[in-house]
Amino acid sequence: MPAQHMDLRDRESQQRLTESLRTLREELGIREEFPEEVLREAEAVVHSHELPAADLRELPFLTIDPPGSTDLDQAVCLARSGTGGEGDSGNASEKASEKASDSGPGGYEVWYAIADVPLFVRAGGAIDAEARLRGQTMYAPDGRISLHPEVVSEHAASLLPEQDRPAFVWHFRLDADAVVQSVTVSRATVRSRRQLTYAQVQADIDAGTADEQLTLLEEIGSRRIQLELDRGGASLNLPRQEITHEGDSYGIITEPALPCEDWNAQISLMTGMAAARMMIDGGIGILRTMPEPDDGALGKFRRQSEALEHPWPEGMAYGAFLRTLDVTDPRQLALMHAAASLFRGAGYTAFDGALPDAVVQSAIAAPYAHTTAPLRRLVDRFVLVICSSLCAGEEVPAWVRSALPELNALMSSSNQTASRLDSGAMDAVQAALLSNRIGEAFSAVVLQGSPPAIEESPGKQAPRLSGTVQVTEPPLEAKCYGELVAGERVTVVLLEADIARRRLRFEVKPTDAPQRYPQ
Repeated sequence: MPAQHMDLRDRESQQRLTESLRTLREELGIREEFPEEVLREAEAVVHSHELPAADLRELPFLTIDPPGSTDLDQAVCLARSGTGGEGDSGNASEKASEKASDSGPGGYEVWYAIADVPLFVRAGGAIDAEARLRGQTMYAPDGRISLHPEVVSEHAASLLPEQDRPAFVWHFRLDADAVVQSVTVSRATVRSRRQLTYAQVQADIDAGTADEQLTLLEEIGSRRIQLELDRGGASLNLPRQEITHEGDSYGIITEPALPCEDWNAQISLMTGMAAARMMIDGGIGILRTMPEPDDGALGKFRRQSEALEHPWPEGMAYGAFLRTLDVTDPRQLALMHAAASLFRGAGYTAFDGALPDAVVQSAIAAPYAHTTAPLRRLVDRFVLVICSSLCAGEEVPAWVRSALPELNALMSSSNQTASRLDSGAMDAVQAALLSNRIGEAFSAVVLQGSPPAIEESPGKQAPRLSGTVQVTEPPLEAKCYGELVAGERVTVVLLEADIARRRLRFEVKPTDAPQRYPQ
């Protein structure tokens, strides 16, 4: 697992990095402290809330999250049904869009518990108003800025192990191919038995020591991946790059996602698809939509695949092609980065009555809604209440209906802020890690090549050629000047590492230059 840590104690770079991250949050207008009235309301609702009457504590739920997580949105329980998918075919549209099962007897049951955040957020109250201003939990290298007060998000509403918790429980019946046959959602009291990490789960699976639940996670997740491919869905499985912060030591870790993360994500995707279908059928809701990539983007990506010597076969869906890529190979890693151009234009679409023209999330190749992370994302709270109301045959509450017109804009603004915080923080930490290495040479792979040179106009200087490179050690992405070809291995020289301006710049090293350059 490539990693680079730097001890910044008692160093000027520590102070400059701390100041740069503080300034970044100020520039973005991120609200860090909760107003007193929000904290008072949170304490009051935590002490006065009552658990749902429906009791599902006998189900052996478990959670799977990154290590150290305390805001646990989801818990899952998996079992074999042995019913062959018999019973209610209420989600026939999904069956038709994925495929009909012909594999005979057998099947699965999935219970997916989602934190009942609406129980702790009074409509029109102080927590509700503050959450609309924040939109989502923001993640910075030195800590997260939560959507809800800690007493709610990390304690009373979080699905922590061995604690009775209120939840919206989705109950799926799947056939032997993991196609949904029926789905319901309702409120219940649950108790998670185990809090696992992805690394623990993967280690057990790989060692052959996994219990039935984890074995079923692999089995169901793998079948759901196949269904995704069958319907033309796509996943952009780029290596994960994260900032670590332990005491006074910052670092950057880059590693491919574990298979179990993909399996677990398929349960969440299945739930989001079910939520979208419920809301479409009910005529009210908010969908996560994304347009199909246009012919120009697809054509460009096909040409890039040929240039990088891993051509995209005619007749193969781009989602299936992306799953063939090995991101440990420089050219295929560059191609995976190039595929990001196919995943653009995602947004939220609220409706109450007439359906919008666009209801599909093209990468998923189906209607989809965000519904499984209400502790960390504003919109999920509303989706959960809409779906549970529709499933129970009840009217959607007026406070939900009145919020729908503004949720699109609130989530769009919040997503933009989160994206700018992520990229700005990464830039600042990268600059700090390399601030004392100006002039050094590094091995790198070109992720995005430089565009063709533009002839100078009279009296006007042509822009300097540049692209994007992935430095091997420490593992990071950065802008690089020079003539660059995607997928090539190059040696680059660090020109600038400005912590305050959060800027890192390299240039391609001349072939006859020494390994170390003067500053």
